[in-house]
Amino acid sequence: MSGDLYGIGLGPGDPELMTLKAARLIGAAQAVAYPALPGVDSFARQIAAAHLPDGVKEIRLDVPMTREREPAQAAYDRGAGALAELLAKGTDVLFLCEGDPLFYGSFMYVAARLSDRFGIQVVPGVSSVQAATSVLRRPLVARNDVLTVLPGPLEDAALEARIAGGEAVAILKVGRHMPRLRALIARLGLLDHAWYVARATLADQQAMPLVDAPEEAPYFSMILVIKGDDPWL
Repeated sequence: MSGDLYGIGLGPGDPELMTLKAARLIGAAQAVAYPALPGVDSFARQIAAAHLPDGVKEIRLDVPMTREREPAQAAYDRGAGALAELLAKGTDVLFLCEGDPLFYGSFMYVAARLSDRFGIQVVPGVSSVQAATSVLRRPLVARNDVLTVLPGPLEDAALEARIAGGEAVAILKVGRHMPRLRALIARLGLLDHAWYVARATLADQQAMPLVDAPEEAPYFSMILVIKGDDPWL
């Protein structure tokens, strides 16, 4: 019998925010896989490190971060091939994912390449959006509010249209787009309703009004725009 591929959500970074189920499965794993930028330690592996058993087989997927899709797609092809060899031998493989496996996660691309041959299991994780609101200690949506989640690299026109349509907006993948995104939010007259959070739940996290945020932002950062007027706020 073939093994199953597990997408394991690890949460936003603090290892204590990993679910009990994720920790249990990792602690009993025979093989784990995880994405990483070429030449950089895997953040997913760092989160799970304390639970990895001795002798576990590790498969690292070097996934380049480029605007072109082809390099990353080629990396997923190679990674899926390596995982298929183990799965075909009956070994379950745990794919470690920051946040949630199906929320902007690399796991979905590998799973899509293997789901017609092997069983797929998913363990959800705390997303970065939930982590950011907990750090700010501000509710994101209430009652009938509409939440809009946007990637920072979207063009200005698309961002403006979608920000206008929601009471709360989470803009992910801020990174090098920080100056452009702050200027856009200022043009919309929403600067007083916007907050910046970077590396939420980690020791070096940052959380502040967007107007006070630094010009340079790491990849693991986001902007929250909360327009709601619920009495809780």
